[in-house]
Amino acid sequence: MAVDHLRYDILAQDALRGVVRRVLMDAAKNGLPGEHHFYISFDTRAEGVRLSPRMLAQYPEEMTVVLQHQFWDLEVTENGFEVGVSFGGLPERLAVPFAAVKGFFDPSVQFGLQFEEAAEAAGEHQPEQSAAGASNAPPVQHKAIAPAVAAVPVEPDPEAARTTAQGEADKSAAGGEVVQLDRFRKK
Repeated sequence: MAVDHLRYDILAQDALRGVVRRVLMDAAKNGLPGEHHFYISFDTRAEGVRLSPRMLAQYPEEMTVVLQHQFWDLEVTENGFEVGVSFGGLPERLAVPFAAVKGFFDPSVQFGLQFEEAAEAAGEHQPEQSAAGASNAPPVQHKAIAPAVAAVPVEPDPEAARTTAQGEADKSAAGGEVVQLDRFRKK
């Protein structure tokens, strides 16, 4: 298998983080249009994340914030966002780098993105080559994480489930499924 020196998986992930950045920049400038609102999950241990010790104790690994009615002072930069939110009636100020974002979901239009952790993407390595130049390990399969678009209906419609030409149920209409591009690659 050819070695991906360009790391398309990381490039695609960065591009889709740009979608999140642009959506948040627009929301910071113009407010949330229509019924749009966002669920943003992030790694609370990631470098650059700032939250209170109380919140870190409550969410030691991952946290999801909802930007809908009760948020204020949303500031978005090229590298991340800061926002004021209320948790249990107490105001909190969060700072989240886009590299820490693990998921983004807008239930008003059933659009979502799921991201691989940066450490996983950077930690993948190519198999070592033996003296003869042949790989002594199976090829590494890079995940195409960023394009893993989740279509998760808020209210599933059981009659909307269809059958594909191969006889598989189309789960996105019946209950939602995160689909990774690797599923469609030729092996």
